[in-house]
Amino acid sequence: MHPPVLLLISADPHARPLLEQGLDSRRATILLAATTEEGLRILKDQTGLALVVCDESQGRIASQVILSQARRTSHNLPVVILGTDGSAKAAVEALHRGATDYLAQPVTAKDLQTAVHKTHLFEAPEPSPQEERSSAFDQIVSRSPQMKLLKHLAAEVAQTDATVLITGESGTGKELFAHGIHASSPRSKGPFVALNCAGIPEHLLESELFGYQRGAFTDAKQTKPGRFQQAEGGTLFLDEIGEMSPSAQAKLLRVLESHQVDPLGDTRSIHVNIRVIAATNEDLPAQIKAGRFRLDLYYRLNVYQLRIPPLRERPEDIEPILTSFLDAARRDHGCRIKGITPAALTILQGHDWPGNVRELHNVVEGLTITCKDEMIQPDHLPAIVRGSGSAGSNGESEKTSLLAFGLSVQDMEKKMLEEALQRTGGNISEASRLLKITRNTLRYRMAKYHL
Repeated sequence: MHPPVLLLISADPHARPLLEQGLDSRRATILLAATTEEGLRILKDQTGLALVVCDESQGRIASQVILSQARRTSHNLPVVILGTDGSAKAAVEALHRGATDYLAQPVTAKDLQTAVHKTHLFEAPEPSPQEERSSAFDQIVSRSPQMKLLKHLAAEVAQTDATVLITGESGTGKELFAHGIHASSPRSKGPFVALNCAGIPEHLLESELFGYQRGAFTDAKQTKPGRFQQAEGGTLFLDEIGEMSPSAQAKLLRVLESHQVDPLGDTRSIHVNIRVIAATNEDLPAQIKAGRFRLDLYYRLNVYQLRIPPLRERPEDIEPILTSFLDAARRDHGCRIKGITPAALTILQGHDWPGNVRELHNVVEGLTITCKDEMIQPDHLPAIVRGSGSAGSNGESEKTSLLAFGLSVQDMEKKMLEEALQRTGGNISEASRLLKITRNTLRYRMAKYHL
């Protein structure tokens, strides 16, 4: 078998030795082009190229030209860009243009080795424990460049012990990323403990977090360790952190600063060795301005932030996510649906998805009951989905949404609260059951909108 042929486009004399080190002693033929023009000539004339590595030092326009020519040469030809801009925006733009990988300079031989392994040019070596742990992100189904970069960043921060703040709308998969970070981290053998701060009444939240001693209060019939102690040696995931009461925020800040918890009714502080990952769908800076969230706690939590983009910003992810849901339905329930027609997929990609992946999952669950055909057709889709994007006579998507009527997410949330309160005559318990949220969360959102 002939060794693969690689094209390196770079005027840097150190680039070739670096790439050779990255090949890890594996046999390959490296063609070197010192200029963009020479690289374009080789791309046009040389058949059977297995990989292109392009140094962006000659300008971003030059790398765009190389990428375009590589796509014309072979749609599957992998191209690795050695970029001069280390920002996430530059990486996303390169991936959008068709790059297989984007490495911000200065680049090491190890960086190139990882990039080469991703192209599967050679038989993959036995995975290291770290690589095995990184497979935890495989359960996050995606195709978009944004999510590819996000999973890469999450895997990187997982190797540190930094506190991570995951932001994003409800239903985007924040807890999946938290699980992935834990499973990819050196703490993976420790416990992963999750707590939804909005799902526990305010007066019980502190005892859940910090624990209590027997006799600390009337119903404390035995000592109970808090979530911090339960997560010892592992990771504590605090979901909906923006819903936490001011009192609990103050105590959480102290734990993050001192790594010690004070169980209720105990005179001793207990040292804890954990990593904290927090998540929220709230705009915390706005909460800080409104006096509902502590600025000092925000800085403690926001050591490293991952923003999960909503589904409407990555419509190319809809098809693989839907396919994975259908695969699970066929496996678990014997669902007859095998796929979706292009027209129906266009409608799904035109929908605004306010509930994100969770909403898509609910739509698929409904289809497994109502759709009696093997392929999902446009008329199988729920009316609320068809109303936000339908195939026109010219085959194009006619996109409309609630936004067309001037309604923001906040407007919709406020209207839902008002309707629930009106239908229940202002009964907090009934309204919270109707909205499927806790009474504490309902009160918080009523205060948010001055209801």
